[in-house]
Amino acid sequence: MSLVERLNQDMKQAMRNKEKEKLTVIRMVKASLQNEAIKLGRGELSEEEELTVLSREVKQRKDSLHEFQEAGREDLVEKLNREIEILQAYMPKQLSEEELEQVVQETIAEVGASSKKDMGKVMSAIMPKVKGKADGSQVNKLVLKHLS
Repeated sequence: MSLVERLNQDMKQAMRNKEKEKLTVIRMVKASLQNEAIKLGRGELSEEEELTVLSREVKQRKDSLHEFQEAGREDLVEKLNREIEILQAYMPKQLSEEELEQVVQETIAEVGASSKKDMGKVMSAIMPKVKGKADGSQVNKLVLKHLS
């Protein structure tokens, strides 16, 4: 089942259950997916493109979450945490710390990286492998740790 089909089913269920917050988040994601499809000039997005849009939505909320925490807006922090939780249900299973560590080590070996100068090569090789399964900043920290 595609992401859009799953979103449609969940949207209907959220309407039936009167879950306003979940319904709002699902509508926002659907709108983002439609906007991306229009931008690319296609009727449907590939799975990878859908994942990119979904990741962008999660990242935007995490960035906002950080800002709201610094500003002391606990009401908005709670709301964003719930939205992130709803969005995470549509993301692929996240890699564990050990799995991510292994992918980083394998990629460093593949690329033949030895110093921080090779950081760009390693990151460009590793990000497609972990797309949607790991946070970019987490990957960045691990790569830096291994190249130091």
